[in-house]
Amino acid sequence: MSVLERLEIKHPILLAPMAGVSTPELAAEVSNSGGLGALGLGANTVEAAKVQILKTQELTDHPFQVNFFCHQSQALNEVDAKNWIEYLKPAFERFNVSVPNELNCIYPSFLDNDEFLNLVLETRPKAVSFHFGIPHAHQLRALREAGIITLVSATNLLEAQAIEAAGVDIIIAQGIEAGGHRGIFNPEIDGAVKTSDLLQLIVQHCQIPVIAAGGIMNGRQAKHMMNLGAQAVQLGTAFVQCKTSNANAAYRQALLNHPLTQITSSISGRPARGIMNHWQTQIDQPQRPTPPAYPYTYDLAKQLHAVASQQGDQSFAAFWAGSNVAQIREMEARDLINQLVLEMAE
Repeated sequence: MSVLERLEIKHPILLAPMAGVSTPELAAEVSNSGGLGALGLGANTVEAAKVQILKTQELTDHPFQVNFFCHQSQALNEVDAKNWIEYLKPAFERFNVSVPNELNCIYPSFLDNDEFLNLVLETRPKAVSFHFGIPHAHQLRALREAGIITLVSATNLLEAQAIEAAGVDIIIAQGIEAGGHRGIFNPEIDGAVKTSDLLQLIVQHCQIPVIAAGGIMNGRQAKHMMNLGAQAVQLGTAFVQCKTSNANAAYRQALLNHPLTQITSSISGRPARGIMNHWQTQIDQPQRPTPPAYPYTYDLAKQLHAVASQQGDQSFAAFWAGSNVAQIREMEARDLINQLVLEMAE
């Protein structure tokens, strides 16, 4: 069966499940327009995730995916934490605020326990996708037995082959152009392969369907990926500007200012591509100490952004965006889906 048949969607267009930006309204709008809507739930509690899933199910009868993080949880390295807090001390002081003295693990992993798994089994979305790694064998088995389609992001061939070997249904080939967090399993290893090259590598060596993600902003780019072997494409940055996304006004404006993007691990402790601001131009100094493990670093970054934004300064925001963000168009999700379909047919 093709990806369209398995996901029961009309168009080969998936909304990227962007944690913090996705909403039930945006997911439903994409699904109701023939694509596959998405909820990025990795930053949510189980209770909050359930509310979002149930709300989306109220807004659409069509399939959508939910997404969780599968990072390997690590204990906090106290030396790294102390060095990182000291390094960011001047950034806090510029806003006349003392730097926090501890870091918290703000995001759980799907691997840590089965609470998120049980939520998915209870609410039965059409598909569930994973970032940063592969669920445990018993988790995949439970999802398979429940008839829920599984997808996992791969940033290189070895990850893709591991995904296929684990019995996952679909691979998402996430190229270096993609906005937000790299889906790399090991933060220390990133082949930085562009989407078109990664797609071709995976299609040549894996048998399960592949979806292309990274740098896709219009139908012509999507069609190119389909011609290279993708059965569908996944777009995130293109949809952030939609009114139904959770992006704030500053984020939306930044997207439309023809920005440049750069990957940094200083914000969260994992490499992620976003619009350049003080993180890339001031924090990422060559002598920068090693950030603590994800998501401890993210805790400090969020606190710094909160302090700065309270004083009207957005220079420490995490405005995630792909490398082709300058091609963004001010369109609502339904119109964007229709435009993408038209362009793919040209």
